[in-house]
Amino acid sequence: MMDFEWYRSFISIYRHASVSEAAKARIMTQPAMSQHLSALEAEVGELLFTRTSRKLVPTEKGKELYTQLAPLIESLEEKTIGFKAFSTPASPVIRIGTALEFFEEHLIQHLEGFQARVITTFGTASELLNLLKEDKVDIIITSKKYQTPGVEHKFLMDEHFVTVAHRNLDVPTFSTKHALESWLSDQCWLSYGLELPIIRRFWREHFKKRPTLSPTHVLPNLHTILNSIKNGHGMSLLPTFIVDKHRQDSSLQVLFEELSVSNEIYLAYKSKFESSPEMNDTIKKLERFCLPAQKE
Repeated sequence: MMDFEWYRSFISIYRHASVSEAAKARIMTQPAMSQHLSALEAEVGELLFTRTSRKLVPTEKGKELYTQLAPLIESLEEKTIGFKAFSTPASPVIRIGTALEFFEEHLIQHLEGFQARVITTFGTASELLNLLKEDKVDIIITSKKYQTPGVEHKFLMDEHFVTVAHRNLDVPTFSTKHALESWLSDQCWLSYGLELPIIRRFWREHFKKRPTLSPTHVLPNLHTILNSIKNGHGMSLLPTFIVDKHRQDSSLQVLFEELSVSNEIYLAYKSKFESSPEMNDTIKKLERFCLPAQKE
């Protein structure tokens, strides 16, 4: 099955006479760009370029395909730009990618402050980064700072995680960290993922080792984990921006608060939009909306 992105990659390679330069222009990896070209050549049934020591030279089939495709691609891109220019003044759009819990706790109460139509996509850090690279979102809020060409990161805030358990869990007194670590390893843990995100960092930071436990349940939603703890299904590490709202809940207790662990949150966006007024305005709004959480 033909993929429209193969055509766009082919056009870029043709114009740059180089896979690496075309990859930079499209903010893709070189292997991905090469894969697009190989797939298109396999579909066409002929080579589209011959490779010299310095550049790629289009074959006759490549020239023919470019002549047919270039006007179509340019026309489609012009129509897209024209549609965006037409619709933007009446209904400006901000496309934000973030974790569901972060949006619910930090941004949902500030939707009117954006003075624009907010289109939100929820996902994990890696999923959101892929959406950003594919131009499906304008800016993402992420806990991962990937070294990705064409993507800028700006520190937004720190989030702090503490250990939370059901009120009925009997917690003994520990004379050593080794005893504490042994007891924690024997508990039922609820985790955001099988790879123990945050829990793994907590263990490395406070016990200087990797945890050997396996999660009792994997629940990829922090609010669901909190409710599961309330129902006595286990313990977990949760951010204080969620825990602080439930400290008076008689079914919960916060353990070893001095043994917290921090996580940095970043805004990530395409470098090419770094100087745009729209992007700067969005960044300022996100910083302002998250400021109360920073002060807590």
